[in-house]
Amino acid sequence: MQSVVTGGAGNLGLVAIQALLEHGATGIAIFDVLSTLVPAQSEIQRLQAEFPQAKLIVVEVDITEDKKVEKAVEEAKLMLGTIDMLLCFAGVVATTHAVDVTPAEWRRVLDINMTGSWLCAQAVSKFVLQSQMIAQGTGGSIVFVASMAGHIVLYPQPQVAYNASKAGVQHMTRCLAAEWARYGIRVNSISPGYMNTILNAGDSLETLRNTWAERNPMGRMGEPEELTGIVILLCSRVAGRYITGEDIIVDGE
Repeated sequence: MQSVVTGGAGNLGLVAIQALLEHGATGIAIFDVLSTLVPAQSEIQRLQAEFPQAKLIVVEVDITEDKKVEKAVEEAKLMLGTIDMLLCFAGVVATTHAVDVTPAEWRRVLDINMTGSWLCAQAVSKFVLQSQMIAQGTGGSIVFVASMAGHIVLYPQPQVAYNASKAGVQHMTRCLAAEWARYGIRVNSISPGYMNTILNAGDSLETLRNTWAERNPMGRMGEPEELTGIVILLCSRVAGRYITGEDIIVDGE
């Protein structure tokens, strides 16, 4: 079981990779930008030491650039042999009042969150699915990370670009699931609620974190590990083999 994980050096990505390795993954290509890969180096090394039977490779790539994505997927396929799964965790948040959002900020958020996920899925389709999953009929799984922000308007922070990008990811999931189901390729998305990650850290966000927790029936934010059960379900060739085109919300409500 070989996987590509975009945003793999971030909080959610690393936790998902750990879970995949615990459930038998034999090869994982971690796609991310250098600014995230460098501080995650020790954690990646720890995972490799803990799972010496698996091959972990690191590929620096900007997922908004189609040619670089295609090259990265080629490199991953060459080093891993095959690619059975794609998990897209790469994403950014922008919190700006709608009247103040610049065209550059709008494009950046949608380029990374939605277009970047699309480019990765398309590249894997071209270089892997057509030659491997489609031709050989082995099937595979693509998992996008959307957000509950694609279903509701998050409160109290203004983030129209982020919300729109995640709604786009959810519908892209359904489109690709319908188109690729005939090949045994399942496409699903996960919509986390507020999670304890670096994106929500810092003293400046303490008031917001308290508000989010107070409005949640569980009275708290989620932990990255609480997404791993859904990740494994959707990646499993047995447990998740009849699940496609779904967006699963994991928000404690």
